[in-house]
Amino acid sequence: MKVQEWLPVVLSVLIIVLVAVIEKQSKAIAAVTATMPLTIPLAIWIVYSSSRGDQGEVTGFTFNLFLSILPTVTFVIAAWLAARNGARLGGILLSGYLTWGVSVGLLFTARRLLSLP
Repeated sequence: MKVQEWLPVVLSVLIIVLVAVIEKQSKAIAAVTATMPLTIPLAIWIVYSSSRGDQGEVTGFTFNLFLSILPTVTFVIAAWLAARNGARLGGILLSGYLTWGVSVGLLFTARRLLSLP
């Protein structure tokens, strides 16, 4: 098994445990820990290595990473609004994922209409 395959899993488990421990001390630090970029650096490394450092490939990929964060932001906003309005866990997650899914659809539609990479 390659490092690219097991490293994200190990890091994710460690982050989950860290968030569980830290959240008792500080919700803000737990939130920052939970949103750390774990797979993004690994993905950039994979694209960089497979393209032999081709600037165009890496630039295109990182631009797509930027665009792909936008639906994640809508997930968090929807989850926050649902929580603020008294939703239970299922409703919070459902609100977030539904909003995320719509946002992904809009992103792909906009990319196609604007001929983005």
